[in-house]
Amino acid sequence: MSDQDHVHRLRRLDCCAISDALDKLCLSGQVTSLPRRAGQGRIAGRAVTVKLGTGAPPPGPPRHLGTTAIEAANSESIIVVEQITGVEAGCWGGLLTLGAKVQGVQGVVADGPVRDIDEARDLNFPIFTNRTTSLTARSRVVEMGTNVPVTICGVSVAAGDFVVADDSAVIFIKPDDIDRVISTAEAIVAREAAMARAILAGTPMHEVMGGNYENMLKADA
Repeated sequence: MSDQDHVHRLRRLDCCAISDALDKLCLSGQVTSLPRRAGQGRIAGRAVTVKLGTGAPPPGPPRHLGTTAIEAANSESIIVVEQITGVEAGCWGGLLTLGAKVQGVQGVVADGPVRDIDEARDLNFPIFTNRTTSLTARSRVVEMGTNVPVTICGVSVAAGDFVVADDSAVIFIKPDDIDRVISTAEAIVAREAAMARAILAGTPMHEVMGGNYENMLKADA
């Protein structure tokens, strides 16, 4: 199955179903502390990562943070930013949001402060972050690398990992796990849909929410 097929199937799955699939498979990757601050709808794609830090940037021509990521991204990308320096300084801002929107980027996930969130809302551009700020990155933080390993709320994320985000959570999935995670989540969605039909048909709730539901996430279920 192509990466595009994976992304399209992920977009049809809510994060709670994917989280249940991770639990069933004894995997991790759920982040529940990055609420949506802008945009609407579920997003899914492959991670383009950005790591910010303090001190001197790596050698090479100076570039504004985030621009390399935007130029490396496409319509199947979600930009994932780590800014956990402890310095309050924006790791993303309004012009970057506009550039990402023009590039077709699905959205931004940031562990760190984001500036110009009202501009992102005006553009209906999805941003998930734990903090907002007015403080610029200039003279405070620098980009340490693009498409390098990052840590988002304690979860290790590599470039190319799959990302899904909605109003329940942000979830990261390793490429080696994507097939079984999607298949498991789709099976969970199908079982829950059958249970919903039973509720609508008048089946008593204790029957619907009995052993079928309680055992659904066991490894052999």
